[in-house]
Amino acid sequence: MTTTSNTTTAAVPPVMWTPPAALLASSHMTRFSAFVAAKRHLPAVRVPLPATSGHTDKDRVDAALADAAGKAYRALYEYSTTRIADFWTDVLEYTKVPIHGSANPAVDEKAHMDAFPEWFPNARVNFAEALLAPWHGSNKTAIVASTETLQLRSLTGAELVEQVRVMAAAMRAAGVGIGDRVGGYIANGIEAIVAMLAAASLGAIWSSTSPDFGVTGVLDRFAQIKPKILFSINAVYYNGKVHDHLGKLHDVAQGLADCVEKLVVIPFVKEHPTDLGRLKVTGGHMQVMTLDAFLATGDKKAPLTFTPLPFKHPMYILFSSGTTGKPKCIVHSAGGTLLQHLKEHVIHGNLGPQDVFFQYTTTGWMMWNWLVSALAIGTTIVCYDGSPFKPKPDVLWTLADMTNVTAFGTSAKYIQSLQDLGVDVQAHNLTKLHSLYSTGSPLKPESYDYVYAKIKKNLLLGSISGGTDIVSLFAGHNTNLPVYRGELQCACLGMRIEAWDDNGKPVANGTAGDLVCTKVFPCMPVYFWNDPDMAKYKAAYFDHFPHIWSHGDFVQFTPGTAGVVMLGRSDGTLNPAGVRFGSAELYNVLDAVPEVADSLAVGQKVGDDERVCLFLVMAEGKTLTPAIRDAIKAKIRAQLSPRHVPAVIVAVPDIPYTINGKKVEVAVKRIISGQKIVPSGTLRNPESLDIFYKIPELKL
Repeated sequence: MTTTSNTTTAAVPPVMWTPPAALLASSHMTRFSAFVAAKRHLPAVRVPLPATSGHTDKDRVDAALADAAGKAYRALYEYSTTRIADFWTDVLEYTKVPIHGSANPAVDEKAHMDAFPEWFPNARVNFAEALLAPWHGSNKTAIVASTETLQLRSLTGAELVEQVRVMAAAMRAAGVGIGDRVGGYIANGIEAIVAMLAAASLGAIWSSTSPDFGVTGVLDRFAQIKPKILFSINAVYYNGKVHDHLGKLHDVAQGLADCVEKLVVIPFVKEHPTDLGRLKVTGGHMQVMTLDAFLATGDKKAPLTFTPLPFKHPMYILFSSGTTGKPKCIVHSAGGTLLQHLKEHVIHGNLGPQDVFFQYTTTGWMMWNWLVSALAIGTTIVCYDGSPFKPKPDVLWTLADMTNVTAFGTSAKYIQSLQDLGVDVQAHNLTKLHSLYSTGSPLKPESYDYVYAKIKKNLLLGSISGGTDIVSLFAGHNTNLPVYRGELQCACLGMRIEAWDDNGKPVANGTAGDLVCTKVFPCMPVYFWNDPDMAKYKAAYFDHFPHIWSHGDFVQFTPGTAGVVMLGRSDGTLNPAGVRFGSAELYNVLDAVPEVADSLAVGQKVGDDERVCLFLVMAEGKTLTPAIRDAIKAKIRAQLSPRHVPAVIVAVPDIPYTINGKKVEVAVKRIISGQKIVPSGTLRNPESLDIFYKIPELKL
């Protein structure tokens, strides 16, 4: 099938923020540019800083410096994506990643991406060692955690190291070792970070999901990777209420009885009972215990040690959205994740020991992984678990005040919601805030206006984009570049991204195309779990264009600014309000609804957001009544989460399929979002597409 590309010839958008001269003179981007220039004899990448003495027009000086910095960034970016081995060795050295062994060679940069060349094969690294390196003996606050109550808990660096030592000793006593999986069905708090770091110190692999996931959603993930230990909680605060978690936890534990040896329950809500008797399961040899009881099993005098592991050793298992079946288990390396995150936090974001970084996230979103990596550079991190609007719509900004946040991360939907509610954030003391990150979905241009009018005028608004697939960013923030209304500032260093047409050819700037990455990068997944021949991996990213990573996004590069505009997903992934999940998760629930014979779930664009539309072919003799519709919503809410519940549920006479039996989601998504589709010859029933042009419930 084909669609017509959208070509934009608009003028350069307004500048919303320009980096001041003092920042340009001292930023890590400037210093890294100088480092590369000196080491590699590349003067073009150095940021030239013209003399400013005698000038009275500060804005003019800042603009001139920003222009010079922009030219230097483009030269540095070109270096970073053509001399790949040199560049990533430079990042390793500049960010002081603690490795054992040699950084030579870096990678075979001539190898095809889908040959999966190994990065830094002679280096050894331990993820926990790197994240804890700045904190040994430190009295500085390392982590602050809060719920909706805003009763803060905190750990100093020394306390964090000690808690990881005790946790690692208990894990070692439980038999956890290299390659074992440790899972967390867990809230975003201190305990999740301590457990992850302890697992990493031993060479185990961490994987987590958040308490708002239902039983089916958790088992679809964890049953594939079979964790040896599972950490969870007794209850959570959300929307001003305490919600018991033990009921869902019992059902998850029963589903994992064949693999989980110890179920460790954290009394996350102190006033809620932690009745372990409710967690008895049949089969297996699972021990259920409180966190304190588990910690008491370790050698109290055992030192904290770090197992040196290959750079490619698995650190995290994250999960795809489950578009074509159960979620794929994406395995990310310790070395690749660490190197990429430090590049983004230090060189792009200018973060360091002076900073306090808050990211609104759950433990089931890759932004949690991104947040915790900031510990490696001595940055204090702030965790929050709860509604971002309770007890008041500005609760997160109150938290930012209380903790002196300097970099604040959230979602585009959150910013839109603040705007819709008319929240004026300027009432808060945000003198130390220098950066605001937005992700999850494209940040619409009007939201840029709101941020600079109602949050803070003098800050970097970094719209960032990447994903679970790379546990990091393809495009995002840059302290040395201006912020243009509606744009991501730049393609990130080392990420050779382009916009391609359906024929595998780059399109002109200003033209929409598929986001591809044409050169290897260290945070590519090392493999998918249970995918020994890499078939699932290759099908996920390399089927569309041979040897080229195809990410599944529509993207456009703006002429004249080096900016990037994200235009949404080009595949069947659902992304309402920036919450990304797969249609197959809904199909798995609907398979157990006897009144439904078949189903199709797609997203419909609504402005800059999308809503989930569910189309049902009813079983013979059945009609879609309000009672059936409500029952389906309730089932989805209970088994998955409230965020999975479709906005629209309608009955249709047929659903399109390909000749080889795959549901056709993308074509329907484009139709209901206003595009005209030419049916592909691969469709088994092309006439079924006509149904979706004339469904009254879809009119906006």
